Amino acid sequence: MATSRIAQKELGLFFASPVAWLFLGGFASVCLFVVFWAESFFARNIADVRPLFQWMPLLLIFLCSALTMRMWSEERRSGTLEHVLVQPCPLWRFVLGKFMACLLLLLLALVTTLPLPITVALIADLDWGPVWAGYLASLLLGGTYLSIGLFVSSRTDNSIVSLLGSVALCGLLYMVGSSLFTEFFDSRSADQLRQLGSGSRFDSITRGVIDFRDLFYYLTLVIAFLGLNVYTLEKEGWARFASTPRQRHWRIFIFLLLSNLVLANLWVERINSLRWDVTEGRIYSLSNASRQLVGQLQEPLLIRGYFSARNHPLLAPLEPQLKDLVLEYAEAAGGNVRVEFVDPLEQPEIEREAKDRYGIEPTPFQVADRYQSSLVNAYFTVLVQYGSEHQVLPFNDMIEVRNAANGQVEVQLRNPEFDITRAIRDVLYNYRAGGDLFAGIEQPVELIAYTSDDALLPDALLAYRDSIEAQLQLAVDASDGKFSFRFLRPEAGDGALARMIEDEWGFSPMTYALDAEQEFYFYLTLADANQVVQLPTTNFDPGQFRKALDSGLRRFASNFTRSVALSAPQVNPQLEQYNMGGAGFATLEKAITRDYSVLRENLEDGEISPEADILAVVAPGRLSTTAIYAIDQFLMRGGTVILATSPYTVEPDQGGLALRDRDTGELPAWLEHHGIRIGKGLIMDKRHGRFPAPVKRDSGAYQFRDVRIVDYPYFLDIRAQGLARHPLVGNLPQLTMAWASPLEVERNDGRRVSQLLWSSPNAWLSEDRAVTPQDGQAWEEPATTQRYLLAASINGRFRSFFQSPPMALQNTDGANRSGVNTLVKRSPEAARIIVFSSNDFLSDRVLGAQVRASGTQYLGPIELFNNTLDWALQDEQLLEIRSRGHFNRTLPPMAQNVRVALELVNYAAAFAWLLALGFANWLLSRRRRARYMRELGL
Repeated sequence: MATSRIAQKELGLFFASPVAWLFLGGFASVCLFVVFWAESFFARNIADVRPLFQWMPLLLIFLCSALTMRMWSEERRSGTLEHVLVQPCPLWRFVLGKFMACLLLLLLALVTTLPLPITVALIADLDWGPVWAGYLASLLLGGTYLSIGLFVSSRTDNSIVSLLGSVALCGLLYMVGSSLFTEFFDSRSADQLRQLGSGSRFDSITRGVIDFRDLFYYLTLVIAFLGLNVYTLEKEGWARFASTPRQRHWRIFIFLLLSNLVLANLWVERINSLRWDVTEGRIYSLSNASRQLVGQLQEPLLIRGYFSARNHPLLAPLEPQLKDLVLEYAEAAGGNVRVEFVDPLEQPEIEREAKDRYGIEPTPFQVADRYQSSLVNAYFTVLVQYGSEHQVLPFNDMIEVRNAANGQVEVQLRNPEFDITRAIRDVLYNYRAGGDLFAGIEQPVELIAYTSDDALLPDALLAYRDSIEAQLQLAVDASDGKFSFRFLRPEAGDGALARMIEDEWGFSPMTYALDAEQEFYFYLTLADANQVVQLPTTNFDPGQFRKALDSGLRRFASNFTRSVALSAPQVNPQLEQYNMGGAGFATLEKAITRDYSVLRENLEDGEISPEADILAVVAPGRLSTTAIYAIDQFLMRGGTVILATSPYTVEPDQGGLALRDRDTGELPAWLEHHGIRIGKGLIMDKRHGRFPAPVKRDSGAYQFRDVRIVDYPYFLDIRAQGLARHPLVGNLPQLTMAWASPLEVERNDGRRVSQLLWSSPNAWLSEDRAVTPQDGQAWEEPATTQRYLLAASINGRFRSFFQSPPMALQNTDGANRSGVNTLVKRSPEAARIIVFSSNDFLSDRVLGAQVRASGTQYLGPIELFNNTLDWALQDEQLLEIRSRGHFNRTLPPMAQNVRVALELVNYAAAFAWLLALGFANWLLSRRRRARYMRELGL
């Protein structure tokens, strides 16, 4: 009770003087100024409040010192300290009461900044976990500084001396762990200094991870300085040069208190399991997918981190985060993961092994010491090894760099769990495979051959059947009971089997070019309890059968890398000439290669590689009938076809942008046959992104072309309302779809249609060919707008577009074709078409433009495409963690007047909060006066 009354008294004194109002107003003004001006919040374009907390450790040093500078020094100067010392109430109650009053005032000050995260949450997808963690960290750090300020104030009767002393002591505590100081030391020493510094602990919490070690650190500092404060006041009543038992007890107590707090911190530092990841999606903690994967380990797996003692100052703070994550793998594996952290520069044998065996070499970084800047070769690499298999993760694959509008560079770990888990999966599966195809097959697989009687088969197919039967028997012998085969006669009995396979899979009777009247069956399928896969039988070449069989079996195995047949335009030198982020789809192909084997597919040969598990056709050109036949028959065999296509494409042209028609040949007719239509025109949206576009500028009689970052309605900014609740897009925070056309899909034949992406309801269709922004251009918006479908997945049975193979594939040389009509007229239920109505949203040109507009690498479309591959191939193990990242939550596009209004709203909300506090203080003061008047009988 006494403590709370003391706190109430101090708060009353605060609000009765200008101190509280200056503190609250100054705190709110400085915080909002830092966010909107110093950190360029809107230009930064990230939906978080990291700028608010980035400067908090420095701001709190001065504000907390100013708040506490008069707390005890004024008592000492005015002589009221003696009155406090002779009170029967223990001194620690006075100290705690003043501390609680200051802490409550700090809490009120932090509330003035709450409109900022609320504003961000209303306009974008804000992760509230780091926000609440940031406020908790601010309260803990502020409490530490307040306890230091109270201690310093108790040592002097001069408020200015108290202010300067508090600033110096708090600043020293902050500087010990700051990068300005730690960059002059090696990695090990810098890590120890960061554990001592108040700012580095603060940064650890504000990223969204509440570690018990950090909480304990701040609490022990508060207890230590409050204890010193009590001890200082206790000494005021002691006689000089005396040594009474009470004094000795106090000295022993304070020594034991400080010593135990130091020892407790050293002991707590060993505990790394008591941490709470409060971020949305728990991006700093192992997902269930990672835990399940390491639970499959049968032998020890090695994760070795190569970290140099001297590293780049922007990478050094990331090293402890990466180490903590790696240690979580070891804990989750229950002893099957061995973790090592080494410095190759200090161990020549390890450095030689890293280079010769794993190809790991140091990276030159420019660093500065106390006297000069220099280049230092340093390591920041992770090795994952399982048996004879290994994967290397270099630093540039694990970090995410963003160039802010104010010139600063932000460096964060991009998605370390995804990178490490993917590496573990790859080495585990590759080691398990070890050349044994059947090692990854869990359920028995059966090959069912639907072949006619010998009398009906052509001589070429009889020889082919005898050859593959021998090869099948070899596979059975090597499968350890996981594979079997059988031959069935569709015409047997009353032909019920023939009718069934035609209804189920569209297996119609075949004909032979030399005897078109003779019909027969020759179809091969692989099946387990969950799926059926048809093997291609285009050539009937016995030498190619085992490759086709192995490719089909890989679809049932979990330890083989899947193959993606990719048809996309090659590099266009003209686009490189304009320096707009490169040309072609090299970034897409590189991203696919990380998880899958890429087969560059030439559709004009009329068939898809038998090794392909999925077909992706991106920005197709003019497709002939033969190319459409290849796509059609791949779909008919139960495959998945991914299409990114549109009637238009945009290319650089004489310093501007030219909208050109994209002739895709027979593709629109094929899509129309399956109930899919991509309309004419390009979609424009009020919710759009920014684009570094060539802009025409008139100056007198001259016209100039500049490159500016402008609002560009053709770059559709797709947020939560435009992303379906579907595994393919559900984990994406945001997506930019460039130059897209409207998509329509009919629901027929019982097929399942999943709509994946939409524009906002404020979109419209434009057929204007002028897509180059003009200087000061205001895009004309129609009176009516609507939402447009941009992507969809169609799954089920499809009917072939063809009645017979194209003429180009008939009667060809027997070395490549058998002369057998192998047309499949109907697909199984597993067939799927996934359509994105844009040619360019995956291109290097668009991705590069997004990098220039946002200041960081933009991989939203690439993540969408990889999600599509994972989902279609039923490889969803890493789907939930693929889209994690620090810079992928962006602000929606806003006009300049909206941005100004939002900034003013935050200032107005802070001012309104101060007015509300003032009114509440006036009411309380009036109530107290009324009570005093009643007690006095007046």
